Amino acid sequence: MFGAIAPWYDTLNHLLSLNIDRSWRQRTTRIVPPEGDAPILDLCTGSGDLALAYDRAAGGRVPIVGADFCRELLVRAIAKTRKAGAAERIRYVEADAQHLPFANDQFQISCVAFGLRNITDMDQGLREMIRVTKPSGRIAILEFSKPRHWLIRAPYLFFFRRLLPLVGNILSRSPDSAYRYLPESVMQFPDYEALAERLTGHGLKEVRFRPFTGGIATLYVGRKA
Repeated sequence: MFGAIAPWYDTLNHLLSLNIDRSWRQRTTRIVPPEGDAPILDLCTGSGDLALAYDRAAGGRVPIVGADFCRELLVRAIAKTRKAGAAERIRYVEADAQHLPFANDQFQISCVAFGLRNITDMDQGLREMIRVTKPSGRIAILEFSKPRHWLIRAPYLFFFRRLLPLVGNILSRSPDSAYRYLPESVMQFPDYEALAERLTGHGLKEVRFRPFTGGIATLYVGRKA
C-alpha cells in the first residue's frame, strides 16, 4: 500500500496537513534534542523527513539510521538525503520494526513519526525500540491523535474522515485506498493517557506527552531505565 503511493507521499503529506507536519517534526527535535555523539534511530522513516530534521538539529555531527519496511519509500529517502548533502551521515536500512537488525543499547534516541500505528504488533515494535536504545536514552513517538476540544474536534473529524480520504485517493490513485486507511487507523489508535500508560508498562521512565496544534498530533516521550 505504501509502495503504491510513494510517488505522491511527500506532496500529499504536506498538502493534506497544510504543511504543519514540518513544524511538528522540528518541535520534536527541539523537545527531544540530540545529546552527545551516539547515533539516532528513525523508525518507520518513510521518505526520511524526521531523519533529516534530526540531522539539521544535530548540526550534522551525529550519525542517523532510518529504518523502514517499504523499499519504495526508502528509495525516495535516499534521493532526498543525497540532495540535502547528508548521505555520509544518514544511512537507510530496509527492516521490519518488529525484528530490528541492530545490537542492544545502541541509540541515544529511538524515534518514530506517524508510523507506530502501522506496525502489526505495536507492543513488539515498542519492545524493539527500547531494546536498541541506550540506558537513559529516549524514546520519542510523534503520532496523530484525536482533538479533545469540541471546537476543533468536530471540523477536524469531518475533514479527516470525509475530505482527506477523498482527496488523497483521487490524487494518489491509490488502488488500496491508502488514504481511507489513514483515518481508520488513527481512530483505533490509543492516544494521550492510554499510550502513555502503555509506554510506562514497557518500563519507560519520565513518560509524558505534549499535544500539537490542538491535539491533531501528539508527541510522547519516555526514557529507558
